[in-house]
Amino acid sequence: MFTGIVQAVGRVVSLSGLRLVIDVGAAWPDDPVALGESVAVQGVCLTVVETGEALAFDLSQETLARSTLGRLAEGRLVNLERAMRPSDRLGGHIVQGHVDRVGTVFNIEQRQGWWSFQFDAGQDSRRYLIDKGSIAVDGVSLTVVTPAEDAFSVAVIPFTFQQTTLGKLAVGDNVNIEFDVLAKHVENLLAHRACETTIGRRANARRPIVNLMVR
Repeated sequence: MFTGIVQAVGRVVSLSGLRLVIDVGAAWPDDPVALGESVAVQGVCLTVVETGEALAFDLSQETLARSTLGRLAEGRLVNLERAMRPSDRLGGHIVQGHVDRVGTVFNIEQRQGWWSFQFDAGQDSRRYLIDKGSIAVDGVSLTVVTPAEDAFSVAVIPFTFQQTTLGKLAVGDNVNIEFDVLAKHVENLLAHRACETTIGRRANARRPIVNLMVR
């Protein structure tokens, strides 16, 4: 589990088949990454299979299909975050590292002291987009502003713009999007409750007929 607060920016060394290698430089010198540890790369939870100045990860076909990782080129910068400890501050929001879909940047505007980014989140995304709610874009915890039917905006401050890969984005670029897990759980709960209610009503409607047949 992660928080969406990017801790370092790495550089892609290679992507060969299903093996991704990332140079993390001098990140975490006092607490080196351990073999088998979980690290979020561009918002995707991956398991470390080789350690050192460069970390290696094995990707799955599902990961390639669901995210932008399969399109990473040598030299590309990527956001990195290690899994949170129970004692850590939850500075962003609960991020699982399970990307829901790939979105697209369709507008970037520099304002006075901040940047406005607009993303196309795809069809049927509105139910997860809550004004002032949370969303993860390439692993960065952001606040949703003015959600639309299939799009949303975020306000990015200079620190986030400079310390993450968001500052490298251009119109037309693809990004990994993870909706708020709490919204997804609520949707799932309500869907199952509605289904159970419908089944219960049908069962109750049949009972008088069954009783008459028994009599």
